[in-house]
Amino acid sequence: MIVALVVLSTLASVVFAQRGFRRFTPAPDGPLVGEPKEWTFARLAYDGGGYRGGGSWATDYDGAEIHFSQAVERLTRIDVHPDGYIVSPNSDELFKYPWLYAVEVGTWGFTEDQASRMREHLLRGGFLMVDDFHGEYEWQNFVSGMRAIFPDRRIEDIPEAEALYSLPYEINPRLQVPGPNYMYSGLTYERSDGVTPHWRGIRDDDGRWMVLISHNIDYGEGWEQADNPRYPQPFTRQAYEVAVNYLIYAMTH
Repeated sequence: MIVALVVLSTLASVVFAQRGFRRFTPAPDGPLVGEPKEWTFARLAYDGGGYRGGGSWATDYDGAEIHFSQAVERLTRIDVHPDGYIVSPNSDELFKYPWLYAVEVGTWGFTEDQASRMREHLLRGGFLMVDDFHGEYEWQNFVSGMRAIFPDRRIEDIPEAEALYSLPYEINPRLQVPGPNYMYSGLTYERSDGVTPHWRGIRDDDGRWMVLISHNIDYGEGWEQADNPRYPQPFTRQAYEVAVNYLIYAMTH
């Protein structure tokens, strides 16, 4: 565990010294750069919102994928693609990437065809991690989009004792990992109606979690701030550990 913590605290500075940020967000569904690997960080480019030449889906690109991919490579034995990939619900490329990450989903939306493709992806064994959206308005917009995919499946609160939070890392207690404003305000929440963090999910018919939802939480920020002394280490540590647990779960269930 000590080795893992050292890796997490030094990871970001090493990565940025070697690679740096990209200025623009590539278009979704392009050719994968380099050789396919056992796991690729796949960012879901949904319709809706507007951010840096893409949608809200592009928030924190590509710092989130760089940090988390490097952490997975160092903390596990998984063979990791170094760059990640941007995939949309418009293409059958979606089915090449069983693990998806969607951010700022309070602005997302799906056409009937897109929702059908997302539904098939998840029911065929795919996994979706939803992160970094806040407050009741964004929750309702998220639910509206999710209902296009799964009109009848229940969104459940995930108990803290769920096995998701014990393998390989023991997550207790679960923390409200905050966004960047924490470093100025000291507040772990971003909306006045988003004070309480929620860990929720959607299961398939066999009880497998296929969608894991972090509401009023920003795990991606925890990854990105790993080398920032102003951002408390417990938040960064938990952001990495929770996401690694989710990934291991997705790859084994």
